[in-house]
Amino acid sequence: MKPRQMMLDDPEMREMAQEELRDAKEKGDQLEQQLQVLLLPKDPDDERNAFVEVRAGTGGDEAALFAGDLFRMYTRYAESRRWQVEILSANEGEHGGFKEVIAKISGDGVYGRLKFESGGHPRAACAGHRIAGADPHLRLYGGGDAGAAGSPKCRTLTRQICASIPSVPPGQAVSTLTPPTRLSALPTCPTGIVVECQDERSLHKNKAKALSVLGARIRAAEVAKRQQAEASTRRNLLGSGDRSDRNRTYNFPQGRVTDHRINLTLYRLDEAMEGKLDMLIEPIVQEHQADQLAALSEQE
Repeated sequence: MKPRQMMLDDPEMREMAQEELRDAKEKGDQLEQQLQVLLLPKDPDDERNAFVEVRAGTGGDEAALFAGDLFRMYTRYAESRRWQVEILSANEGEHGGFKEVIAKISGDGVYGRLKFESGGHPRAACAGHRIAGADPHLRLYGGGDAGAAGSPKCRTLTRQICASIPSVPPGQAVSTLTPPTRLSALPTCPTGIVVECQDERSLHKNKAKALSVLGARIRAAEVAKRQQAEASTRRNLLGSGDRSDRNRTYNFPQGRVTDHRINLTLYRLDEAMEGKLDMLIEPIVQEHQADQLAALSEQE
C-alpha cells in the first residue's frame, strides 16, 4: 500500500491533514486581506503630526471637567505610543478641567491613527440620555511638521491682530504676562478661522505656535471640503469636529462606551479613560479600510 493511501486510511493522519489545510486556508485569507490593504491608496497626511482641540459644552463646571477627562485620555494614549504632547493653549475651568485646550501631538503616524476621533463625545446620564450641555467635542487636524508654520502660503493667508498691554489705573501694577497672540484668516481663506495663543512669555513664540495651529486649521478646512464631496458618493467615517457628529457616548453608570458610527459597544469604559484606545480605534480603522476596498471593487 502506498504511503499516501495509508495516510488517507488512517483517521488520525486524515484529521491532522484537514486541520493543517484549515490553518493554511485561514493564513492565506489573512495574507490576502493584508495585501489588499497594502494596495489601498495612502493618505499623504497619515504620517503627519496632529493638533488636538477639545472644547467643553455649555454645561459649565461639569462640561469642563469631562473635557479635561477626555484630554487626559488622549494624553495617556499618546504616552503609551511614545508620542510627544505639547499644550499650545489652555483655558481652564473654574473648578478644574478645560473650557478649551489645544495640543500638538508629534510622533510616527499620529494623524493616521487619530483622524477618526473628530466629532462629539457626549457623556450619558443614568437613564442613557445625554447630560445637557456636557457634550465636549474634539477637533483633530494634521500638521505641525517642521517648516509648515512658516510656509509662504501660510504667511500669505494669515494676518496678525496685534497684541497690546492694557492701561491700568495709577498705583496698580501692569501684568507681566505676555498678551495673547491672536491670528485670523484673511477673507480669501475659509472664514471664521481664528487662533489665540498665550502659552509662552515670549510674543514671538506665541506667534509661532498660533501660526502653526492656524496653518493646520486652514489645511483642515480644505480637506473637509474634499471629504464632503467624497461623502456624497460613499460613507465617510471622518468627522468634521462638530457636536452634531456624535462619535461616541460615554456611559459611566453602566461602564460602557458606544461608537455610533459602527454600532460598537464595549463595557470597558474605565480602560478607555486610562488611554487604552486601540480597542476603539482599530475597529473604525478596519471599517474605513473595508469601505475603501468596496469603493475600489465598484470602480473595477
